[in-house]
Amino acid sequence: MARGKFIVFEGVDGSGKTTISRMLQDKMEENKLAIHHTCEPTRNPVGALIRKIITRQVATNEQTIGALFLADRLDHIQHPEYGMLQYLENGEHVISDRYYYSSYAYHVPHLSLDWVINANKLCADLLRPDLVLFLDIPVEETLRRIADNRDSNDLFETEERLTQVRNNYKEAIEKEGTKDNVQIINATGTIDEVFAAVWKKVSELLSK
Repeated sequence: MARGKFIVFEGVDGSGKTTISRMLQDKMEENKLAIHHTCEPTRNPVGALIRKIITRQVATNEQTIGALFLADRLDHIQHPEYGMLQYLENGEHVISDRYYYSSYAYHVPHLSLDWVINANKLCADLLRPDLVLFLDIPVEETLRRIADNRDSNDLFETEERLTQVRNNYKEAIEKEGTKDNVQIINATGTIDEVFAAVWKKVSELLSK
């Protein structure tokens, strides 16, 4: 049985990752492909704690948040019941809404980019993406979308923080992107336009 493909969506909050990744899941299922859709932070024990932190239910520091994301990711990869590796090895394609490029983007400058990359090397050695789709969007549009769709912002959703995150993504992609087949998608168009660009890249991957 052929191993499944691992496809990751990245981008700042409000970039459309969740919507487009679900559209991709539906499209691939229409094409009779076996799909497992997942996200980070996960809904599993460590991920549930992270969600409480980023929604301000639990207080901690930035270094602890970075370490928890790493722990959640290692569990997400390897867990014998819900780990991504088992799905891939069973021939299913895995779509993840966020992976380690989110750590590169969100944990800098509180941790150095080199430190975060090195800390996630174990994750990269265990499971590198076959394709990373970075949905790029100006911060002004991100904030508008968040205001239209959320009652409150999470810990990371301020203009200053999102600007830093977008810049961090671009620095990390420049430094590491060729290793993970990172493709930058202009996410300022309509949903259909963005999805068409995504589907083109995914189709190219699946045809190999």
